[in-house]
This record gives sequence, structure tokens and C-alpha cells, in this order.
Amino acid sequence: MTEDAAALGVELTNLDEPLFDAAGATKRDLVDYLDSVAGRILPELEDRPLSVIRVHRGQEAFMQKNLPSYTPSWVQRVTMWAESSKREVSYALCNDRRTLLWLANQRAVEYHPALVRVDSPEHMTHLVLDIDPPRADAFPAAVRAARVVRRVLLDEGLDAVIKTSGAKGLHIFVPIDTSLSMDAAAAGTRAIAARAERLDPGAVTTAFMKEDREGKVFVDATRVGGATVVAAYSPRVRPGAPVSFPVDWDELDDVSPADFTILTAVRLLGDDDRWATRMPPPQRLSTELLEEGRAIPVARVQAMHEGKRRARGRT
Repeated sequence: MTEDAAALGVELTNLDEPLFDAAGATKRDLVDYLDSVAGRILPELEDRPLSVIRVHRGQEAFMQKNLPSYTPSWVQRVTMWAESSKREVSYALCNDRRTLLWLANQRAVEYHPALVRVDSPEHMTHLVLDIDPPRADAFPAAVRAARVVRRVLLDEGLDAVIKTSGAKGLHIFVPIDTSLSMDAAAAGTRAIAARAERLDPGAVTTAFMKEDREGKVFVDATRVGGATVVAAYSPRVRPGAPVSFPVDWDELDDVSPADFTILTAVRLLGDDDRWATRMPPPQRLSTELLEEGRAIPVARVQAMHEGKRRARGRT
């Protein structure tokens, strides 16, 4: 592998050092894992502005959006406006194995592609519902919430795939027709989450502020616009170095996020690309769903105003 990477112009260094505290794995394990799943993860990253989470030796993990000045010239990139930082950012495009290996050698553990492609930056390719349980030991509650969301989707004639987030929850992806505007896609996502909350209000919440969730599973409908979501097959900076792993809907009762790590995932995958082969074709959203979503306030904006109101009440 080291010689193979060198032939691509990538020097792999310090491979036997621990990846990060509590990883239970080395940098070599990260590089070997990413190289083994390159054929699966690269299609999820291709032509999408990429943010990564890196871990320097002995330091806290950090998110990197802007490529550093020492990035090789052969790494493809795109310059786009980043609303979160209010500036132009030069994002990597991880379109080939050489770039993936270079990022791995930079200790890039997590891979967070945008929900848009560079050739169509105004159109999301998927709706994403982030199923966020209140605690790490509440994965069964996340499974229950995910099934409620799926019931909403099936009632709308929509199909979806699901994966572990690699942390404590689940991600549901609904491929959509890319002619749908950004605002419409956001509205559709909000409506799906709201319907799930109405179906099972004792277990599901759309409350953006944690203190309002009452121990319920948060169905996060805010992964829209310029947002990123950790890619299928991406490792995470978590104890044990887990992986965001595609699962079948009927497997949910029998799995745990900790089952899938950079040391176990390749063996569990076998020759299968569990994400691409299960992904439905792009789908259209109904007018009724979009109209319902447009009437729902944007959660982040609503939470910002509510936070200011509560702060005033405490003074």
C-alpha cells in the first residue's frame, strides 16, 4: 500500500501512530480502511464541496473547509461562498483515490460532503432526516423514530435508505428530483419531520432547542441548503473509530452503531455497496407536502428568536 500510494505521488507518514485518543486504531488502519472502501465512498464525495474533520497528534479534532496552502496542485477544488463563515472558501473535491489517500495521510477522519453538486449548486440531491436520540444508549428510541419517519414517507409514496450516523443516531436519505428548488426541498423536509412528530408525539420531537425535547428523539429537518452530512462509509472521531454504515430497514433491531468500525466494516460489507445498490431513483414531492412545509417556520430561525426572548426574560 505504501509503495502503491507513492506511485500516485502520495507519501504516507507516521502510519503506526495512534489515530486519536480512544480510537483503538492507528493511522495505518484509517488509510487501509479508506483505501478498501474507495470504490464505495468516492461516488458519495465526487463533485461535492467537501469538509473534513482532522485530528492532529495530541490535539482536539477540528473541521477543515478551506484547503491549506500546502495542498498539492492536483487536488481538485471549487471556490464557493460559505454562509456559516461569511466568506469564499476553497473546498476540496475528493474525486479520485489519490486525493482520498492524501486526505487520509492528513489525518482527515470524517468526510462531510455538501448536499449539492458543483454543477448544480442550487439544487439538493437528497432530503436528509437526521434522527438524533437524547443519549448514546437510546439507539432503540432512534430506531422507533426512524420507522415513524419511514411511515410518513411511504404514505407519501416516497422511498428512502438509512445508515447509522457513526455517532448515536441514524440518517435517512430521500433522493429527490434535482429540479426542486432549495426552498422547496427544505419545506418538504420540514413537513416530513412535522408529520412524524404528529404520528408519535410521545417519542418524536422537532424541537430545535435541546431543553424543549423532553427526552424525546429529535428529528432534525435542518440539513438543507449549504449543509453537509457525513458520508456513507465515513469514519467518525468517536471512541472505537466507528463508521457511518448503511443498513437495511429490517436490520435495525439487530444492529448498534458500535458494530461498524474501521476495523470491522470492510469484512461486514463483503463485496456489496450497500448504499448505492439500495438507493432509490430520484423522486418528486407532492404539492400538498410542499405547501404544508412552507407554512412551518424554519427551526433555526425560530430557535434564534426564542433564545433571544428567553434571554430577555432572564434579565
